Amino acid sequence: MASPSYESSWNTEDVRTFRQAVQDFIRREFVPQQARWRSQHHPELEDFKKAGAVGLLLPDIPAEYGGAGGTFAHEAVVVEELARAGVHFGANVQSVTAHYILKYGSDEQKRRWLPRMASGELVGAIAMTEPSAGSDLQGIKMIARRDGDHYVIDGSKTFITNGHNAGLVCLAVKTDPKLAGPKALSLICVETAGLAGYRVGKPLEKIGRHGVDTCELFFEGVRVPVANLLGSEGRGFFQMMDQLVYERLSVAIEAVATMETAVTLTTQYVKDRKISGQTLMDFQNTRMVLAACKTEAHVGRVFLDNCIARFLSGGLDAVTAAMAKYWLTERESHIVDECVQLHGGYGYMSEYAIAQMWVDSRVQRVYAGTNEVMKEMIAWSL
Repeated sequence: MASPSYESSWNTEDVRTFRQAVQDFIRREFVPQQARWRSQHHPELEDFKKAGAVGLLLPDIPAEYGGAGGTFAHEAVVVEELARAGVHFGANVQSVTAHYILKYGSDEQKRRWLPRMASGELVGAIAMTEPSAGSDLQGIKMIARRDGDHYVIDGSKTFITNGHNAGLVCLAVKTDPKLAGPKALSLICVETAGLAGYRVGKPLEKIGRHGVDTCELFFEGVRVPVANLLGSEGRGFFQMMDQLVYERLSVAIEAVATMETAVTLTTQYVKDRKISGQTLMDFQNTRMVLAACKTEAHVGRVFLDNCIARFLSGGLDAVTAAMAKYWLTERESHIVDECVQLHGGYGYMSEYAIAQMWVDSRVQRVYAGTNEVMKEMIAWSL
């Protein structure tokens, strides 16, 4: 946890009350489900409905569209508490998808999709990545060809979180294959229930995060109403660049929560573990390693809180969000690795929380734009 003398400015009384409710729900409903989720590689649709019933889904979406009517601080709480519990559940992807609709959708689209997403009845997914296009969004090849009042979509997407349960996929496509560059891309929301030509592959085998599904999605002549376009044609790339600030900040929140939890768990472990009549904490090396980890986690928390405060006031820019995503996930991986080492052989046993953190945290440096791409973005601003 952060230093006892430090309090995040955004952690108001209302947010603290919400946090307690989130903690209670996760401990009661989600922690006992982890073995089942991991064995089948996905949660159930019913799990989304349970989360929706207590306001964990879309906490920062306006109440008029079915959300909880809170701020990003409430979303941050959900991300933090899931991370601290070691629960990987697609709630944040649900929120990210919803914010695309909130920002770029028509009033009719918002009222049709957002209340059902808030309740958990409709699970959302963002489908950008393709087998040959990851962080390079301009490399997207999926085509949406206009045919009267429908688009006909062909192609595939991969590494899609929530793909197994997704009833609504926000899909990045080329609507004008004759154009090169960002103006070729658009975002279309695809309602998947009973959709001809749409197919979901089996959840992919990952080295970590086994409890949340990551799938391939296949589109073969899929017909989607033109009315499902978000905004206007040719704006997809710019919409994604804008909304990635939200997603990257969420990744940074998870990174800091994981750092803090790793330090807390490891501190307790080394105080209990004895070697040659001494605890591990009695060894200077142990104390020095943990002191460095504690300091880095606290510096990360202060930086993150500044980013959250700026986001809440509408002032967080894309470059700073890239800095947060890059630096905090790098520190997350470093700290968790140090903590695994202090656990010795037990740190390599999957039954220990620190081992699960180790495999689960690695992907943080890859998704939402690799850290190499983040550094390129930062470099462009120099």
